[in-house]
Amino acid sequence: MTAFLNFIGSAWVAAADGATFERRNPADGSDLVGLFPKSSPADAAAAVAGLEKGWRAWAATNPEVRVEVLNRAADIILTRVDALAAELTREEGKTLASAATEWKRVAANFRLYAGEALRTRGETFPVADSMVYSVREPVGIVLVITPWNFPVSLPSRKIGPALATGNGVLFKPSEISPLSGQRMVEILLEAGVPAGTIALVQGHGPELGNALVEAPSVRAVTFTGSYATGCAIHRAAGPDKRLQLEMGGKNPCIVLADADPDKAAKIIVQGAFSLTGQACTATSRAIIVGDIYDAIVEKVVAAAKGFVLGSGLDAATTMGPVATRAQYDKVRGMIAVGKAEGLKMLAGPDDLPDLDEAKGGFFIPPTVFVDVPPSSRLAREEIFGPVLAFHRAASYAEAVALANDVEYGLAASIVTRDLSSILSYAKDIEAGIIKVNSATGGVASTAPFGGIKHSSNQTYKEQAGHGVMDFYTLTKAVYLGA
Repeated sequence: MTAFLNFIGSAWVAAADGATFERRNPADGSDLVGLFPKSSPADAAAAVAGLEKGWRAWAATNPEVRVEVLNRAADIILTRVDALAAELTREEGKTLASAATEWKRVAANFRLYAGEALRTRGETFPVADSMVYSVREPVGIVLVITPWNFPVSLPSRKIGPALATGNGVLFKPSEISPLSGQRMVEILLEAGVPAGTIALVQGHGPELGNALVEAPSVRAVTFTGSYATGCAIHRAAGPDKRLQLEMGGKNPCIVLADADPDKAAKIIVQGAFSLTGQACTATSRAIIVGDIYDAIVEKVVAAAKGFVLGSGLDAATTMGPVATRAQYDKVRGMIAVGKAEGLKMLAGPDDLPDLDEAKGGFFIPPTVFVDVPPSSRLAREEIFGPVLAFHRAASYAEAVALANDVEYGLAASIVTRDLSSILSYAKDIEAGIIKVNSATGGVASTAPFGGIKHSSNQTYKEQAGHGVMDFYTLTKAVYLGA
């Protein structure tokens, strides 16, 4: 058994009151990943105080040094991918291949933001008898709060740009993936990030969260997680903190009557069941127009029943467990809701009723409900698991209306060969990410990321493009008189 520590005040330390929590392998409850500090508001205050002393030295560092540090972090990751992936799989559950891909994405992200360190620049403005120019400066201490489903790739696209622009970073990873957060900070320190520039605070609960968000020296909060938690952060932060909130999704895949059923089914399966459905961009609704409905359902159900469930450490596994007992209970509860509503389930836990007991982990097989009415909870609520609802639509217009009739607006896809429909869909659909003839999940690191409606507070995009780096910098206008 290994006990891990917070990184506060340039040192690895236990929680102030000595409290800990444990994280176990979701595929094997007997496998204890480690004990981690259960931090309190006192730890939050100490972390902020340490960063107040140290982050400005990093801000004053030559940008070329920041480039070197982030590139060095990428190099370190790529030499350790196999070991890092195995640890990620143990604590989160995804397959080794997915875990390795995620760590490689972190390396790519750090290289992407390393380049941005040299592109932080101001402007000049024409003014009579004077000169006005703008400068960009770090915003200060940036609080990074991230979820467990992508425990390193999501933090890297927040921590990377924060460090590239000279900010201090206060990192609060999910309590479900604390080891991944630990490794992230260790690698950045090894790469040369000064100890006073970054802090790691492990733990969970509203008291800790509020203490971090409300700290006066925290000038910006970047968060990915649930809508409910995002709302709580928005209330706690107040009007003078910069906020970037990316929240849930209820993502549709619309298939038009001209689509190839085989291709459409593969796209739906990939979007719905990759990563055990535990992605904010996962497909949770398939809306089929016309007579190809039955053919697509048949192909998706067959594919759903072909997944091999097990530990992500097993090369034969094609779907790992959901991440926690709470998530398992939630997803199974929503499946029970579908049954109670009288919906028809063509694939799911009934096919393997003893799977949980046999495997000793939180396993839920791909689950497919058909002919789901738009009023169903399965059609409206984010489930965050491998559960797919099929809907029939008589026309493109009806399909889009169904797709838009939810509170979320993160990702949406369409499968068709008709260019006119594709162009209309890009305009008509209420989503921040629109995929054509590809799954809702999976996004490019070099493109903007973010949703609309309940999926985002819609202030600053993540990842790249459209002023993404603006979130991490302040603008000052300087007037030069005679």
